[in-house]
Amino acid sequence: MKHRVIIFFTFFLSACAVGPDYVQPSMQMPVEYKEFAKAPDDAVWKIADPQDMQARGQWWLIFNDPQLNQLEDQLNISNQTIINAKANYQQAHAMVNEARAAFFPILTGSGSITRQRQTTSSITPSDHALTTILDSHSALLDASWEPDLWGSVRRNVEANVAGEQASAALLASTRLSVQALLAQSYFQLQALDSDQKILDDTVLKYEKLLQLTQHQYNAGVAMRADIVQAKTVLQTTQAQAINNGIARAQTEHAVSVLIGKPPAEFSLKPSPLTATPPSIPVQLPSVLLERRPDIAQAERLMAQANAKIGVAIAAYFPSITLSATGGFVGNGFSHWFSMPLFNWALSPQLAQTIFDGGARSAQVDAARAAYEASVASYRQTVLSAFQDVEDQLVALRILDAQSVLLEQAAVNAQEALILVINQYKAGTVAYASVANAEISAFTAQKNLADIQGLRMTTAVGLIKALGGGWKLF
Repeated sequence: MKHRVIIFFTFFLSACAVGPDYVQPSMQMPVEYKEFAKAPDDAVWKIADPQDMQARGQWWLIFNDPQLNQLEDQLNISNQTIINAKANYQQAHAMVNEARAAFFPILTGSGSITRQRQTTSSITPSDHALTTILDSHSALLDASWEPDLWGSVRRNVEANVAGEQASAALLASTRLSVQALLAQSYFQLQALDSDQKILDDTVLKYEKLLQLTQHQYNAGVAMRADIVQAKTVLQTTQAQAINNGIARAQTEHAVSVLIGKPPAEFSLKPSPLTATPPSIPVQLPSVLLERRPDIAQAERLMAQANAKIGVAIAAYFPSITLSATGGFVGNGFSHWFSMPLFNWALSPQLAQTIFDGGARSAQVDAARAAYEASVASYRQTVLSAFQDVEDQLVALRILDAQSVLLEQAAVNAQEALILVINQYKAGTVAYASVANAEISAFTAQKNLADIQGLRMTTAVGLIKALGGGWKLF
């Protein structure tokens, strides 16, 4: 009866868990973003097609670019940064299983066979020594279990589960980051191809203009200085066209590494940028940020730090270890199952640290401080997330406004160039006017191409800032 009371009392105590239960700290979140309040009635923010048929998480499908889709698929399989994060997550999962194993007793089995020769000394010189051969066989099973009286094991499991979830969030964050980097690099590559096309077209125009100037010079209309100036403009533009190849090659190399291939085995055909940023909903709810993996990771790290407080507090309390040993010992296997040869032992042990010089108190203080630090880190992560979204929204708004003006400027510059060239052919203006008009037209076209590239990379940045798009799955 006493044994039953002790066992019941032990299991009753094991239902306790010292330390604070985790409660997620509150965080003030605005209803909407500031940038939407600034947007005029005719702003580019318009209702977007939700495209519900798209698979969850494949946010890049919104750009409707088959080549980008293929690259992202390769990245998800072969990117080494993602593979590294997956391995870290698997390690965290194994640590959870290791922590849970402490709930169960430890069983150890052992067996031995001993053959021993014993010799008894003779009493008188005339007696012979007595020699005996003894065989001994044994099989033992040891069991030990430390009941989780104060919840130390449960808090440790709780901490490891939170750590596993934080590792999963880190994996998602890593995957999202490299996916976004690939998309941005891809659009940067297309923007560089647009620049290359503009430069190549401009070189052809300058070559024709140089020929026209040569004819004008031969006809006595133009001066020698006009030919020199036309050659200078042509050669400068040719040099820019060659130099653009450096940036393109390096960006292509970056894409190849992201998808897990050496640069020597990867190339993309030139493809000038034609895509435009996807439509953004009129309002983006701030609740979208709850999907950001870095915020989820910071919140799970808080839970882990909170559980470790309980682990540290549990060290103040005594530990009880229940041990048991049972087995058979005899001179032969045939005698093992004879009850007189069955041996057993029970050994409960109680251990309590009496003096540790304040080590446990320091550990609890350190655990509480680590928790407070994780709370501050979580709140800072949320604030940084809001800043990230606001930064991308304001950049998109301003870049869209710029693109409208630059597009009109490019049209006007091209029209002005045609007029000046006609006047130059008629001999009514000097070559300097043509050179200025050429430079203005080229600059306007390149600025427009660069802005289009920035708009695409910023759109990807907004998708990343929102944790993978603006659809609520």
